[in-house]
Amino acid sequence: MSEEKLQMFRNRLTKDIRHVGKLARRQEVSCYRIYDHDLPEFPFCIERYEDMLYLAEYQRRHGMTEDEHNSWLESCIPTISEILEVPDERIYYRERRRKGGRQDQYEKLASEQEFFIAKEAGLSFRINLTDYLDTGLFLDHRITRGMVRDEVKDKRVLNLFCYTGSFSVYAAAGGASQVDSVDLSKTYLAWAEANMQLNFPGTAAHRFIHADVKQWLDEAPAGYYDLVVMDPPTFSNSKRMKDFLDIQKDHAELINKTLRAMKEGGILYFSTNYRRFQLEQEKIMAASVKDITNATTPFDFQGKLFRWCYKIVK
Repeated sequence: MSEEKLQMFRNRLTKDIRHVGKLARRQEVSCYRIYDHDLPEFPFCIERYEDMLYLAEYQRRHGMTEDEHNSWLESCIPTISEILEVPDERIYYRERRRKGGRQDQYEKLASEQEFFIAKEAGLSFRINLTDYLDTGLFLDHRITRGMVRDEVKDKRVLNLFCYTGSFSVYAAAGGASQVDSVDLSKTYLAWAEANMQLNFPGTAAHRFIHADVKQWLDEAPAGYYDLVVMDPPTFSNSKRMKDFLDIQKDHAELINKTLRAMKEGGILYFSTNYRRFQLEQEKIMAASVKDITNATTPFDFQGKLFRWCYKIVK
């Protein structure tokens, strides 16, 4: 790699950390995204979790041999370490492959089982930077989590496709009377329960339900929940599901099933990472649907976020 290109990367990283780091300090945020494929020659996602860095290289056809690629990477990491002031041993690298479906997200990449605790808004979360495709905390939903916490006092909350339960923890912190978390993965459900116990040890008011969300909603009590969070995968054909999920094709049915389980005036926060997503609002049986994508985009994702978020009121 030429010194000119490396200097270009250095300059961009310096610019990014000055801007994002300043906003993070002002907002007292210790987990945030710094860089996301800003330069095509350096296809990295770089996130800070307390005093550690998650460095993911997006999979691509780079035309390099394995030795050439390793040499290129070895020249990038010292630059990242220097500019972001994080020693090499606290930088966790992985290759981020394109997801073919939700089952890929469940796939373990390693078995280090190296968890550490990161803080967000006074709450604690178990983070893993070695074993899975994702770290355990989706940083792009930081604002949405705060909105949920502010709205759930003494309410019944449902977290569908709950992943590691960050929304569930926020709901409990907001004084929800009951939080039900549903996911098909026993691994992530156990992680979600561990996050809840980390923040609210000994609590028994909240349930963690191992189920296929589409099937579970068919049997969910009608008119029961005050607030629901739903962040489904774009596509899933897991063998553990009765049917596959295609969020573009299935979202209206999925949302309407969820609305059936909610009280009148209840709120559903629905989000999806499908870039070409088009909401079929005419099929949704709700009192109102509001696109809150921009309002829920954090400072470190401005201009880089490819997800949609909606506030749907029954």
